[in-house]
Amino acid sequence: MAPRETDDNPTEADQPAAAQREWERLWKEGDDDGPAGAGAESGQPAKADAEPETDTEPEDERGADADTSETPDADTETSGTADDDSPPPSTPARSNADKVVTPHLDDERIAAVRRVAAAGRRWRNLQLAGCAALLAVAMTAGAIAIGAAKDSGAAGVAVGSSAVSPELLASGSLDASIASLQAHLRTQPKDFDGWATLGLAYVEQARTKGDPSRYPQAQAAFQRSLKISPANENALEGRAALAAARHEFKEALTYADQVLKENPYSERALCSRIDALVELGRYADASKAADLADARKPGVPVFTRYAYVHELRGDVSTARKVLEQALAAATSPGDISYVAGTLGQLAWNQGDYKTALNDYGRALAADENYLPALEGRARTQAALGDRAAAIKGMELVVSRYPLPQPLVELGELYESRGAEGDKAKAEDQYALVDAWIALARANGVNADLDTALAAADHGDVKSALKAARAEWARRHTVHTADALAWALHVNGRDKEALPYARQATATNYHNASFIYHLGTIELATGHKADGRAHLAKALKLNPGFSPLGAAKARKALEATK
Repeated sequence: MAPRETDDNPTEADQPAAAQREWERLWKEGDDDGPAGAGAESGQPAKADAEPETDTEPEDERGADADTSETPDADTETSGTADDDSPPPSTPARSNADKVVTPHLDDERIAAVRRVAAAGRRWRNLQLAGCAALLAVAMTAGAIAIGAAKDSGAAGVAVGSSAVSPELLASGSLDASIASLQAHLRTQPKDFDGWATLGLAYVEQARTKGDPSRYPQAQAAFQRSLKISPANENALEGRAALAAARHEFKEALTYADQVLKENPYSERALCSRIDALVELGRYADASKAADLADARKPGVPVFTRYAYVHELRGDVSTARKVLEQALAAATSPGDISYVAGTLGQLAWNQGDYKTALNDYGRALAADENYLPALEGRARTQAALGDRAAAIKGMELVVSRYPLPQPLVELGELYESRGAEGDKAKAEDQYALVDAWIALARANGVNADLDTALAAADHGDVKSALKAARAEWARRHTVHTADALAWALHVNGRDKEALPYARQATATNYHNASFIYHLGTIELATGHKADGRAHLAKALKLNPGFSPLGAAKARKALEATK
């Protein structure tokens, strides 16, 4: 599913006429919220801007400034130096209450993306270049529609000092907070804390809306902040968060340690350090870092990480106890939805579907649009046999935020249903994974793990193995070990795969997919008793762990009686 080594950017002459017309029509008619020209003409992913546009002048009267209003990318300072007083790189913002949103606009754009993706399966080059750009448009449309629904009663933009407070990011609408920061920075362009907070807001927006095009904007904001005030804490904390979001975990650890040398009690740096150590596979160090963070700065961000470190080591009871404490301490809707959603995922991993649904319900009561809870609820419904509700729920998720995991899950739900047209629908989802990966890579995200996991089952197995090897070379975690083991298996290299599959399960992390992969590889290498035991264990732990994988596990057990 990853781009082949021989793929080149398509020329216009190579693109099928019908798909090209669809691409151009959508670009002209749909993208009123971001720069349209470059993406459509060059085949490069366009930036998907989630804040609403405010320009009311005709396009030809805006002047040159209209084309340079975005936050500059990492290598080019188009907004001036630390000594100038130019406005921040953004168009003026207005309340979402003033924006007219076309009903079902996100559905229409997603449909257009899928039409181009379908054409792209026949013309590979077009799919990789064009679908990534259209996916950016689709994510923008969904973000605008959701933002308008949530923020229709937003007050006027604040320009006071409160606009630069990091706490503002957790106090209400993220889009409104970004608008406030942008307005403030237009009048105070030398406010380095304001630039750092804007960068953090962009990182959070990318995370919550699945939009990696925000990362270059975040990087530019942090660079601007550090240019004004070198080594300021907020910007360094932000760079650690950005590096982690881009899967650059060594860099994230370096930035976090740099902050902690100056301020040992920085909550963001303490959390970034735990995250980086976990994602580098340094679990013993991560556990020590979690203990230290809990002693220095107890609170929701630290509690959730402390719980995950324990879950990775098989201590589920401690993980749940800590998360329940975190939920009791949570006050903002964002914290409540995050912690409750994490509790739901923990219950799901143990096959406790009733508890999972209850936890996801608590998350959605706090934020009805919280993506992980919507996705988790649909996954749980599928495991309980309510495939219709599961498909409807997962369709809602991918119509708003088409990320790799829900796209694959929806594709597998279509495959497991097997109705007329479902195979084509499934292929559409898998093609969109390629589009997201292309968009992520274009914005500096290391997407090798996503590539390996998706392509191993639903794409080019050679690409899966190449990506898994690359990710393993960077970091040794249970997730990368599992991805490499499975990529080796689907390439027929089970003897090589077996040590990695065993390493993926060595920490006693309760993950039925990992155990299923191990059992399958053991059967393939002649370890029949061990293979059967692990397949049975996976199904006992979480009998609905995958719409397709669970069925294959049962079939393998039957075949080896």
